Amino acid sequence: LEHVEKVFNLYGPSEDTTYSTYVQVTKGATSEPTIGRPLSNTQAYILDANLQPVPLGLPGELYLGGEGLARGYLNRPELTAERFLSNPFHADPHARMYSTGDLVRYLPDGQIEYLGRIDHQVKIRGYRIELGELEAVLRTHPAVKEAVVMAREDQLGDKRLAAYVTTKEENREEATDFAVWAKAKLPEFMVPSVFVWLEAMPLTPNGKIDRKQLPEPEWGQMASTQE
Repeated sequence: LEHVEKVFNLYGPSEDTTYSTYVQVTKGATSEPTIGRPLSNTQAYILDANLQPVPLGLPGELYLGGEGLARGYLNRPELTAERFLSNPFHADPHARMYSTGDLVRYLPDGQIEYLGRIDHQVKIRGYRIELGELEAVLRTHPAVKEAVVMAREDQLGDKRLAAYVTTKEENREEATDFAVWAKAKLPEFMVPSVFVWLEAMPLTPNGKIDRKQLPEPEWGQMASTQE
């Protein structure tokens, strides 16, 4: 028989026995894989700050339920109570769900897309901003391949938002008015002060975006390019 290899992208925290969702990676795929769908006997919920399900396509925090949940953290009852909550979506009144702290969203095909950490929050001019949610909005532009937003200090020491963006080769010409597009899509306080276009994102040895290696932006320009 012909030897067939299958590659799966598996997601999950230790609090849910390591693996919670999965997706088979298509051979030759050029885009980053999603985290797929829940494993058997695992439930996944994408909820807002009020623990209500979010609409399709909008970001929310991922909560996990099912047979794989741990009992809690050893000798840490307060943290256990904070992260392991009663599951209002399950028929069993004793069922629980785990707050992962991960920002995700449902795609139209039902797969789950990982967006970042909920705790990537910054405070800019009195407004608290969730960077993962902002990055998710920027990635909806047809020319954008990857988007990373950071809070950085300008020449005067004021904290401002800088967006680092890579483009899809086939749609690169559509990026011309990206700053204008962002202003129309976002509240004023969430619009980055500068957009830095990169040929590629710097990566860590394990293939994740290395935020520490992103270049210092040119604050005098609304949009700039870094080769």
